[in-house]
Amino acid sequence: MKIYIKYMVSNCCKLMVKEEFKKLKIKISNIELGELEIQQKITIKQFDKVRAALLKNGHEIMEDKKAIQIERVKNAIIDLIHYSDELPEVNYSEYLGNKLECDYNNLSSLFSEVTGTTLQQFIIINKIERAKELIIYNEHSIKEIAFKLHYSSVPHFSNQFKKITGLSPKYFKALKKRKRIVLEHLINRPFELKEA
Repeated sequence: MKIYIKYMVSNCCKLMVKEEFKKLKIKISNIELGELEIQQKITIKQFDKVRAALLKNGHEIMEDKKAIQIERVKNAIIDLIHYSDELPEVNYSEYLGNKLECDYNNLSSLFSEVTGTTLQQFIIINKIERAKELIIYNEHSIKEIAFKLHYSSVPHFSNQFKKITGLSPKYFKALKKRKRIVLEHLINRPFELKEA
């Protein structure tokens, strides 16, 4: 039996959900972002306990087919962009079509209808969030990040980054460094309190 879970978008969420099912003595045969499969049939009473345990932790069981499909799309994108070491060489439309076994145009239309934003915009926002994370980690150059996220060029990446964040990637990186320097200076400066 498959159960679709809303807001299960990280590996921490997966661990929490596994733990809740373990407490309820329900065996999971497979777990992915946003969905899991259990090995046994469960009673309505058990299902209600599962629902309550998930709600307690900020998750919901989804039953609406459109909502399930949208959540599957979001989780596929999040998993690919945030948790994969390398993005696939195929384009996103082909990847999503193959992964979810659906026509990309139908997915895209449904996504826009339900969320009010385009699927392409959701992908871009996630790519930029991943780029911000990589910039903060400071393990890659801006050029390496651009190509790691499959941008055709550094200027294309920089333009999209600025459009979403309002900052260039280089300026974003400099802000991070500047904040760090300020904190280091703060430790060495005498601390003064002014009375009001």
